[in-house]
Amino acid sequence: MTSTTRDSSHIQFCIGRDRADIAQIQELFKAAAFWARERKREDWEIAIANSEPVVTVWDGSRAIGFARATSDGIYRATIWDVAIHPDYQGAGLGRKLVQTVLSHPRMCRVERVYLMTTYKQSFYERIGFQQNASTTMVLENQLLEENLELEISNGELLTANC
Repeated sequence: MTSTTRDSSHIQFCIGRDRADIAQIQELFKAAAFWARERKREDWEIAIANSEPVVTVWDGSRAIGFARATSDGIYRATIWDVAIHPDYQGAGLGRKLVQTVLSHPRMCRVERVYLMTTYKQSFYERIGFQQNASTTMVLENQLLEENLELEISNGELLTANC
């Protein structure tokens, strides 16, 4: 889709976890995001349940866009899983999707908003994001040899058995 060939005035942006149709989100990410094609329904459910805001984009009954964020509401936030179906890219819907996330009450006062992207840096730079190599570190979560067990009494950590 190009912005000159299609009217997108009928496209709806919806905020709320309850509007996230997991089956349609999985189909959207199979088409639009190589990095999330194999995600399981159960994993999507957990991710969405722990995110606010969750924004979906609809063309009638078809989910064509999605983004979610996590935030402490004041200092830091991260935008996750931004996708617009390839048939709808180029019409400004991705920009509006990110701006919708950023304008949410949980996000609009946050001091610093992070996001990770593999190949779309220039898209996010046009919205106002800047590359920042100095604050990015990653820990690939590894299974511990044994389960971590915490013993807590009256709100105090007594022991941590690894």
